[in-house]
Amino acid sequence: MALIAYDRADAAAFEATRHLNDDALGAWREAITRYLDPQPGMRLLDLGCGTGSWSQAFRTWWPATDVLTVEPSAAMRERAIVPSVLAGDAADIPAGDASIDAVWLSTVVHHIPDLPAAAREIRRVLKSGAPVLIRSAFPGRHEGITLCRFWPEAITALNNNYPAVATIEAAFAASGFTTAGLEPVAQISAPSLQEAATGLRREAHTLLQLISDDAYAKGAERLRTAAESTTGPLIDVLDLLVLH
Repeated sequence: MALIAYDRADAAAFEATRHLNDDALGAWREAITRYLDPQPGMRLLDLGCGTGSWSQAFRTWWPATDVLTVEPSAAMRERAIVPSVLAGDAADIPAGDASIDAVWLSTVVHHIPDLPAAAREIRRVLKSGAPVLIRSAFPGRHEGITLCRFWPEAITALNNNYPAVATIEAAFAASGFTTAGLEPVAQISAPSLQEAATGLRREAHTLLQLISDDAYAKGAERLRTAAESTTGPLIDVLDLLVLH
């Protein structure tokens, strides 16, 4: 079971606030293509796609590739901005054996309850040597994450509920995967802190749902206060973990 329900309220908040702009997407495209060279006819799996913003980006960047879009939440699938989103999850991927050239998991690995089972299923659908690209926040690597700056309780939530890099590596190693890379990627999450504060939706962020109402209210006030005097874009740093 995922850490949060991803019901209709969560899906609406996610759709409204979690789609990245071109500047942020560009940083991730550059990072991804250090490990993946998309070619015509390749099949990319966006696993746990949410409302489909990454699938949309992949189809725009690499129109000659085939993007398979899979999401377990019915509410997310209803709000998808791309067609043909399939039901499925990391333990039950609707794809044939050795039929996938790369798997993308964006801010989803912490929702996978059984990482070894997921690794086995991903190994089943992946072609030999193909990469798994995991975009996430990881315990002990929170320094560049805005939520952890204004909600220190989110650091505890991250450390207690998200798998560490070593945990993921061990789970996937049992299915024959090795680590190809781990790198931080800086993205422009919003044009300004003021815009981020104005558009904040607690339901869109797992870490904020995992803290108390009181902690959330205090952090939101800290964010609003800081936004009054802070200029420039809001930059977050997440990690890209790559296995093959």
